[in-house]
Amino acid sequence: MKRLIILALGAVLCANAALAQYYKAGNDRFSVKVQPFVGDYLDKHNNMKIINPTLPSGFNLGFELPSSQQRPWQQYLNNSTAGVGITYMDMGDKVMGHTVSIYPYIMLNCLRREHVELGIKLAAGLGYCTESYWTNTLDTDTDDPTANYTFGSNLNAYLTGGLNFNFPISRNIALNAELGFAHMSNGRIKEPNKGANILYGGIGAIATVNPEKEKEPIRFPNLPYRWSLNITGAVGSQNADMADEKNFFISTFHAGAIYNVTNWYGVGLGADVFFNDAIGAESNRGLFRTDITYKQRDKIRAGVSLNNELQFGRVTAMVDWGIYLYNPARHCYNSDHPIYGYGKRPLFYKGEGAGSDEAWNYIRFGVKCRVWDNLYVQALAKTHYHIAEMIEFGVGYQIPFISKNKRRNDKDIIFHNREGWWNNY
Repeated sequence: MKRLIILALGAVLCANAALAQYYKAGNDRFSVKVQPFVGDYLDKHNNMKIINPTLPSGFNLGFELPSSQQRPWQQYLNNSTAGVGITYMDMGDKVMGHTVSIYPYIMLNCLRREHVELGIKLAAGLGYCTESYWTNTLDTDTDDPTANYTFGSNLNAYLTGGLNFNFPISRNIALNAELGFAHMSNGRIKEPNKGANILYGGIGAIATVNPEKEKEPIRFPNLPYRWSLNITGAVGSQNADMADEKNFFISTFHAGAIYNVTNWYGVGLGADVFFNDAIGAESNRGLFRTDITYKQRDKIRAGVSLNNELQFGRVTAMVDWGIYLYNPARHCYNSDHPIYGYGKRPLFYKGEGAGSDEAWNYIRFGVKCRVWDNLYVQALAKTHYHIAEMIEFGVGYQIPFISKNKRRNDKDIIFHNREGWWNNY
């Protein structure tokens, strides 16, 4: 209970900081949303079927900041709403525990009518669970099928999104409904890590403070660049198997060129180099053969990827899909493939399904936040199929190249993301 109270206080402080920053921008409108919900587990794993929890339920609390129409990203995204959310959830069984999650989110406006408003909610943050495999009372027997295999750690990543409906009753009050999806896991930082996928629906209310105070909208120019180059380095750790006595070091280098199709969406190609020290015979996971000697180069993978970026001001959401062009680990899987057996596999091969081995392609998704000028920090998850391989944390630099028709002189090539940049274009 003490940890829950501390986490809740931290959420209040985060919300207060966000509101204070918003007031500094010249807007004192904000909304408070309370929304009870109930859900159901999707894709239950065998351990969860044995525990047989009841339907997960709880409430969402949101502090929302309606568009002040004073920032470029608000104009680019049709005056979307930003917010800070807190979610409490009873996971349906004492072994599963209770969770409290804290996350920033954005509400993309899709429809606004007199009696109904429709938005798409996108959010990512952290969730704390009171129980995990290593903390609940059944953890003395590692083969106990009723132990909590869903969460291998108390602290997890929390991802959620869905459709949000507002039904205004007055200028200050509206009924609220939401149909969404939530995912919670630790990205293989600590095993076991089955994770939870939940489809939920909720009905609540939202109150807006000072709804009549709206400033005169500012019209901003388009971003002065189309092409940009991203260079990123990231590190992390992987707990390959719950029987392992250590975590394995992982790292990533990424370089990619992005073309801004619009002011809020960019697409491009990137090159990736990965190092995963869990590739080898040291882990108890059993994924790789133990009768061969591994060299450092066997733990390196390299590939090319299709990069997608959704830009929300300082924050950018990223989704990449890539294929390996260098992947010596594919020859070392400890499985008798129906076509290739234990021998060498081609660069692109038919896998045996998620969980049986890793794949010839990969997915990376996460967020980055610009902290100064074009310098950013980021957190991403990397998966094969829908099985997480790692979570990485990195730092990078974006180099936006100003379009020729926007340059003020021959030396004005690189765009610097500083306050008031729009006054120069």
